[in-house]
Amino acid sequence: MIKERGLIIQLLIDADACPVIDLALFISSHYEIEPILICDTSHRIERDNVITIMVSKGPDSVDFKLVNTLSKGDIVITSDYGLAAMCIAKGAFVIDSNGREMTSDNIDQLLAFRYESAKIRRAGGRLKGPKKRTEKNNISFEMNFRQLCERAIQTRKEGE
Repeated sequence: MIKERGLIIQLLIDADACPVIDLALFISSHYEIEPILICDTSHRIERDNVITIMVSKGPDSVDFKLVNTLSKGDIVITSDYGLAAMCIAKGAFVIDSNGREMTSDNIDQLLAFRYESAKIRRAGGRLKGPKKRTEKNNISFEMNFRQLCERAIQTRKEGE
C-alpha cells in the first residue's frame, strides 16, 4: 500500500545480515512508516505484509537499489558506512543495528576508520571482529530508532 510518495516515510532496511529486522518492523508499525526490505537472492528475507525487493547477487547491488529507492526524509537501517554516506547525501536518516545514528557530522570519521581497517587487513594484519550481540544492543537500537522515527515524522510535517 504505497500512498502519495511525498506524504509517507519509508523505512529501507539493508536486510542482508541485519539482526533487528523484526524489532524494526514492530516499532515502525506504530508509526506511519512503510517498511521495505532489500536483499539479494542469496538472502531470501520475507515478512508478512512487508514489501521485499530482491536484487541479483553482486557487489553493492543491494546498496545501489536502496539508494535509488529512497527519498529525502526516509529512514535507512544499515551497518555499511559507504551505503550510509550515500543515503545521508540524499537526505535520509540513517541508523545501524546497534542504535548509532550516522549523520553528516560523524560519517567522515566512520569512513576513515573503515579505510584504515581495510589498509591493515590488506597488509596482512588482523583486527578484532564485532562483539557478540547482546540485549543491551537491542535496547539501544529500540530507544534510538523510536526517537529517529519521531524526528523523521516531525521533519516531514514541518516540510509540508
